[in-house]
Amino acid sequence: MNDIGFFYTQRRNRLERMMIFIASLLAVLTMRTFADSQTEMQQKLEASLQELSNVRKNIATEKLPMAKGLNALEDEVLDVRLEHQKIMRQLDSRNLDLNNLRADIKARKGEKNYIANLLGEYTRNFETRLHIAELDQYDDVVQSAILAPDNTNLSDQEIFIEQTALVEASIGRLQAVVGGAAFSGTAAGEDGLVKQGEFLLIGPIALFTANDGSLSGIAEQRLGSLEPTVLPFANPANAVLIASTVAARGGLFPFDPSLGNARKIEETKETFKEHIQKGGMVAYVILGMFGLCIVIAVIKWIQLSLIPKPSEKTVQPVLRAMLVNDHVKAASEIKKIKGPTGAMLSVGIEHIDEPKDLVEEVMYEEMLTTRMKVTRLTPVLNICASTAPLMGLLGTVTGIINTFKLITVFGSGDVKTLSGGISEALITTELGLVVAISALVLSAFLTRKAKSITDNMEQIAILFMNRATRSVEQAPEAEEVVADLEPVPA
Repeated sequence: MNDIGFFYTQRRNRLERMMIFIASLLAVLTMRTFADSQTEMQQKLEASLQELSNVRKNIATEKLPMAKGLNALEDEVLDVRLEHQKIMRQLDSRNLDLNNLRADIKARKGEKNYIANLLGEYTRNFETRLHIAELDQYDDVVQSAILAPDNTNLSDQEIFIEQTALVEASIGRLQAVVGGAAFSGTAAGEDGLVKQGEFLLIGPIALFTANDGSLSGIAEQRLGSLEPTVLPFANPANAVLIASTVAARGGLFPFDPSLGNARKIEETKETFKEHIQKGGMVAYVILGMFGLCIVIAVIKWIQLSLIPKPSEKTVQPVLRAMLVNDHVKAASEIKKIKGPTGAMLSVGIEHIDEPKDLVEEVMYEEMLTTRMKVTRLTPVLNICASTAPLMGLLGTVTGIINTFKLITVFGSGDVKTLSGGISEALITTELGLVVAISALVLSAFLTRKAKSITDNMEQIAILFMNRATRSVEQAPEAEEVVADLEPVPA
């Protein structure tokens, strides 16, 4: 065992010495390598420093020119920026000016269209404001202004010139009319003959005198006529005044403030007979119904007015006698009462001794007879009131049928041709309503008057029966009631 331990100890020592030797060898080699590396690095450092020095010299040499060049470039950039800003401001200003110009152009186009519309409307209305005697004088300028907007060969300026020419002509017309404008022309008389003569236009009035002196008057337009029509005067002196005024280009002349409307209104006036004739046969039937209603109303009013209507004071003696059961005195007092009321009370006193129901029946029968008499013929008024509007409607239908027949034959251009059927349609409706309203009023009046008579009879009959049913044993109380029935002095 000791030999083995010794062997291991020697071997370990040998290894340690070997390790020390290797370490020493490595240390020597390392020191040599570090020395070489230090020398090499020192050389490189010196070379780098030399190169750095050279670069710094080059930088110092080139820095000033480059700084000058940079400053020059910066100044150039600043100038370019200022120029850019100036150009941008100019561009914005030009854009604003362009937008303002576009808005101005749009406004001008709107004004142009507005003026064009005004001129077009003025052109269309100008011809309608001319007197019929002036149409020939302004026909060329009016037609040129009317046709100019539709002419594709004309520019906007040329169209405007054509339309403004009409405006200038209209202004010249106004200036001439104020002082009176004289010109030659033709006019037709009431007989339809067209004659050559002279016109004198003063405001809205056109005076005309024929060259041969056969026609003088105020010229107006008639429906369906292309020539001015000279209306005659009832007084020949007015025609002489017109002729002298036209010849002298001034003077006194008859003037119609209504500009012919008074004459037209006068021509539309008609008599009652003419009014009825326009309504046709239906109008005569309705007029006959109206006459029947008037006759019946007068007869019934006279009849009802002649029927006696006793007052309460007249009946008081009868009621007092019945209250004390004095039938003889009551019968004598009843004879003093006239009319259907007296007849009713007479029938009642005749059957006073019979049962109450029988007395009431005979009195009611007499009252019914009177009611039938006072209401006789009154239903005829109600029938007329119901039938008259229907007759008016019948006339309306027949008038419309006649109107359509005339339209089929003559067309719808001339209103006078259609006036007959239209008049029949409207007049019959008017008459029907007048008759119906009148018949209703008369019927209500007469019915109320007849009802007042029957109501009075019914009231007296009730008082009579109330007194008749009281017994004789109630005489003291009856005396008190009689005293109450005594008329009180006013």
